[in-house]
Amino acid sequence: MAIIKPFKGLRPPQQIVENLACLPYDVMNSDEAAKMADGKKESLLRITKAEIECDGVDDIHSEIVYDKAVENFSAFQKNGWLVQDDNPKYYIYAQTMNGQTQYGIVGAAACADYENGIIKKHELTRPEKEEDRMVLTRYLNANIEPVFFAYKAVAEIDEIVAAIVKESTADYDFTAEDGFGHHFWVINDELTNKRIEQLFKEKVPFTYVADGHHRTAAAARIGVEKTNQNPNHTGNEEYNFFMAVHFPDNQLQIIDYNRTVTDLNGLSDVDFLAALSKSFDVENMGPEIYKPTKLHEFSLYLSGNWYKLASQKGTFDNSDPIGVLDVTILSKHILEPVLDIKDLRTSKRIDFIGGIRGLGELKKRVDSGVMKAAFALYPVSMQQLINIADSGNIMPPKTTWFEPKLRSGLVIHKLD
Repeated sequence: MAIIKPFKGLRPPQQIVENLACLPYDVMNSDEAAKMADGKKESLLRITKAEIECDGVDDIHSEIVYDKAVENFSAFQKNGWLVQDDNPKYYIYAQTMNGQTQYGIVGAAACADYENGIIKKHELTRPEKEEDRMVLTRYLNANIEPVFFAYKAVAEIDEIVAAIVKESTADYDFTAEDGFGHHFWVINDELTNKRIEQLFKEKVPFTYVADGHHRTAAAARIGVEKTNQNPNHTGNEEYNFFMAVHFPDNQLQIIDYNRTVTDLNGLSDVDFLAALSKSFDVENMGPEIYKPTKLHEFSLYLSGNWYKLASQKGTFDNSDPIGVLDVTILSKHILEPVLDIKDLRTSKRIDFIGGIRGLGELKKRVDSGVMKAAFALYPVSMQQLINIADSGNIMPPKTTWFEPKLRSGLVIHKLD
């Protein structure tokens, strides 16, 4: 069963939370981060993307950048921009998008659960990204940003959350510049905190990494590292745990993750469409944007027209948790055999577009001439993600896209 503990959160005062809270480090580059932090001296980006304050430093993974992050983290606490709670507790973090709100429990997950498979993953990590977050965590001695976990919904946890939300005013409540709402409650009642901890231990056998595989892996590695460095290790130290927001699976929705390609591997439009017809029923839908309506249906945008591609019988395996995925079908029947794109992680001929940007972004990139064609996919379901994680399989690259992204800075978990 999952171990998820309350902790003494480090949090901003209410009056500066909108300036301090920011998007995760990995959804922007350094120039974008600098623009986002402009005019906001309390922005957490000055810690999570500290290179924006290191003029003339080209290597964002240099010691100078990490030292600046430590300096700013210390200054934020001295300035009273981050203040630690007196007692361990859980927090409720809710997000609103398109009129729908999802409610998560912020708690400290156990590093041991990651090592023993209680925390399940569905993606591989890239060593350089994992190492970067591990080094930053080591320097700061804190989980500065949360990770996004899911669990199979538990009715009593839902009831506790609903009661708190109904009966109390949110400690933080704001709409970010992207239009998404963020709402945050501190759970102060000791008995409620104890009950939540007990419910996770009794009712939640596994948790699932939805978003934040690199931060999760880095946090677990730091736990092992600190364990090995401490001759008096007991297992109860804060470094044995890391911060995660745990959302019930039935409140989450995965957004499509689409693809664009630079060329047709030497084929003409006619020959390309003919090649596709061997595995798909191809229908020209005209110039108006066409969005896939179900699994195993794709949209193709090519030379000003949208095409519906319906997978033919025998092109997928519903009994195989990987083979049934539309990203697998696309790779197996189009990207690899027709376009000769075999490694999605390294190929320079393919790019990936999160569905939050809309299919208009696909059209824009193709119409500009930067890309030759675009493929829109029907989104993966939470059940598919859970099936893959439970079976020990790994999803192909760039399969899932979660929105809204968790805001960093609403609460921080110190490791001492």
